[in-house]
Amino acid sequence: MFAPGIPRIMVEFGETSAVASTFVLSIYILGFAFGPLAIAPMSEVFGRERLYIWGNIPFAVFSVGVAFSKNMAMMMAFRFLMGLIGAVPLTIGSGSIADVMPVELRGRALSAWALGPLLGPSVGPIAGGYLIQAAGWRWVFWLVAIMTYPVIGRNLYPHLLSPLILERKAERIRKATGNQNLRSKLQKEDKMSDTFKLAILRPMKLLFLTPIVALMALYVAIIYGIYFLLITTFSFVYKDRYGLDKGATGLAFLPAGVGLVIGVISFGALSDSVVLGNNTEGIAHRPEARITPMLTMPCCALLPIGLFVYCWAAEKGVQFVVPMLGVAIVCICLMGVIVSPNKRIMPKTCIANSVGKMCIQNYLIDTYPQYAASATAVLTVLRSVAGALLPLGGLEMYNTLGLGWGNSLLGFPIPLVFFVFGERIRVKFKLALDFWTHVFPVSTV
Repeated sequence: MFAPGIPRIMVEFGETSAVASTFVLSIYILGFAFGPLAIAPMSEVFGRERLYIWGNIPFAVFSVGVAFSKNMAMMMAFRFLMGLIGAVPLTIGSGSIADVMPVELRGRALSAWALGPLLGPSVGPIAGGYLIQAAGWRWVFWLVAIMTYPVIGRNLYPHLLSPLILERKAERIRKATGNQNLRSKLQKEDKMSDTFKLAILRPMKLLFLTPIVALMALYVAIIYGIYFLLITTFSFVYKDRYGLDKGATGLAFLPAGVGLVIGVISFGALSDSVVLGNNTEGIAHRPEARITPMLTMPCCALLPIGLFVYCWAAEKGVQFVVPMLGVAIVCICLMGVIVSPNKRIMPKTCIANSVGKMCIQNYLIDTYPQYAASATAVLTVLRSVAGALLPLGGLEMYNTLGLGWGNSLLGFPIPLVFFVFGERIRVKFKLALDFWTHVFPVSTV
């Protein structure tokens, strides 16, 4: 929400560094990279209810800390802490949906849920721009803190995790009957320390022992980096190039939100139709069906076109509606890869630690269903790091190359490489993963 106010913040704190102006925005995303490493195992031990409740309290406190910031360092520190604790709903939100929604409705619910964290960076600045213009940038964080406290109520978050529900029911029965041998069928035998160790080791094993996971995680990271690179530069592009005020600059983020919505609706339906069509024809399901050229080819073709429209229209000073159209095209294509949920194939046991049910994420879930949480954790960490760090060089890159050639560097049809070579890569390195699974066993309870 405070992106349109970055120029004013730079003046107030006496900062002139282009890197600082970008990092103060993207450091929040960097918190998402480290939060899931602790949040995921904590959710397995304590349940999601407590994380939702106790996560909101420090989030509101850190928001107040940003509002009281006296310099850029203080602001960045509290922004990072906000991202660190703000990763709670992103890490366990989709798992909560999987707990309460039937399989046939889960895809639609996940599509709607995925819009929240993706629309926030593009729609939030619209309201933020006018709020900053009227009351100053600090009120953005006061508003966030005020809106956080009403959702802390305990009754809003019942226990949803099935194993934890059964364990607590068994505990009540043990107390009532005195029979200490009663145990839940889903109760884990691992100690708390072992649970944390396994939750942290599993993503690392997948990342370093399975190249297909590493390559796809890297690609998703690049996509998120592009997305946040564009977002962090809107304020400067539309303010400096087109002379828009802070309120109108906030409206410049709207085309990105429109593109995301269109992408979710379009590619979610296309993904369902592809898999349903294969089922109707009796075609055995392969993970590569998630990244069929029918879905990825339009994205590969249109994404660079959208980038070219945005960058060269802005470079030449074409009427600002044209670069906004290019941004909308880019976001539609990004959603073709980022969000493409499937309500028929996704295992009920998947706990997604991600911003959305992605086409690539679903591919990895189908490939490693027993390691679904770990695979999505790899995506979360890498894409958050890229989303935070890649934009840092954005303004310097644009200053050196210009908007035209700077954005022209972005965009390559990598999903087609995965479609052609993905199966042989994952099969070739499956033995390595199986070997190390015996060395570091993974609990499947």
